[in-house]
Amino acid sequence: MKTGQAWRVGMGDMQVFPGPRHRPPMKRPMWIIVLVSLVTVFLICAYMYPPQSSGACYVFSSRGCEVISNWLPPTPAREFTDEELASRAVIRDILNTPAIQSESSKIAFMFLTPGSLPFEKLWDKFFYGHEDKFSVYVHASKEKPIHVSGHFANRDIHSDQVIWGKISMVDAERRLLAYALQDPANQHFVLLSDSCVPLHNFDYIYNYLMHTNISFVDCFQDPGPHGNGRYSEHMLPEIEKKDFRKGAQWFSMKRQHAVIVLADYLYYSKFRDYCKPGLEGRNCIADEHYLPTFFHIVDPGGIANWSITHVDWSERKWHPKSYKARDITEELLKNITSIDESVHVTSDEKKEVQRWPCLWNGEQRPCYLFARKFYPEALDNLLHLFSNYTAI
Repeated sequence: MKTGQAWRVGMGDMQVFPGPRHRPPMKRPMWIIVLVSLVTVFLICAYMYPPQSSGACYVFSSRGCEVISNWLPPTPAREFTDEELASRAVIRDILNTPAIQSESSKIAFMFLTPGSLPFEKLWDKFFYGHEDKFSVYVHASKEKPIHVSGHFANRDIHSDQVIWGKISMVDAERRLLAYALQDPANQHFVLLSDSCVPLHNFDYIYNYLMHTNISFVDCFQDPGPHGNGRYSEHMLPEIEKKDFRKGAQWFSMKRQHAVIVLADYLYYSKFRDYCKPGLEGRNCIADEHYLPTFFHIVDPGGIANWSITHVDWSERKWHPKSYKARDITEELLKNITSIDESVHVTSDEKKEVQRWPCLWNGEQRPCYLFARKFYPEALDNLLHLFSNYTAI
């Protein structure tokens, strides 16, 4: 009995350990895995294939592309080609060369014309008395001009045929620069057409151009069919679509910029080969895109982004408004010389109007020193009004 009692007591004092439990298998949170996978795929696609239109940016966020871009790693810098490295090295050294300004510094007036200049008498009046401050160069592409002013005599350069819209127009501009650069006193270079007239007296224009360190090259971004719609991917890798620009061909540039235009072969060759009317169904006009794109890439801060030559595109036609004799009034010329904002309109459906002030050394000033397009019949009226409208 004692033995049995002892056994029962021992059993009561023993610790009894529970046996292993059989847990049901854990359910995987598949919805989390699917969600993470979708987000990952979206981010990868957004990085590799960024939205091409602003509307696509608002699918996931009302704040648009800015928010999406904040999620993504920065786009790696593209490695330059050997040709780009060489080109940029040359351009950098030229731009770092200090400008030589002296009392003998001159402006090169470069006329691009098919033949005779109908406004020579007006230019003769403009130049008179300032013979040591300017040079004249005439590129006549169709026929030898007949000059009526001594300021234009023997100033014709070797000229080739120029076809509107083709690279031959750019070739003519570069040819004029090449001749004008041979005179080391020429420090500023103005491209003018046969229909151009001066809007101010010589001293005003001389001081305007000589006392600033920028070039006046028209340059803006047009996302429409007559802007970026003319871009060809054959220009890659050196010219990307985001850098493609448009502008009027009538420039005024300082000597360093004139030199780099002549030194350039890389970017020029892209426009020579892939910017021409009818190429791949596009009507790319080389003289409207080459210089704006070139300067936007190599020296965007060195240009004013507007042309100092006024032209009226308000009629929204293929060609700008032209002025006949009856249109020439003092009021017209004063209105043009009072404009102090540069205006561009995009060619897409939005017809966005881009405006910015014309800043000269940080001060808002009138934009235009010259104007076009004037019919030859306007000469007498312009001569009659010249002293009044150039008195500024």
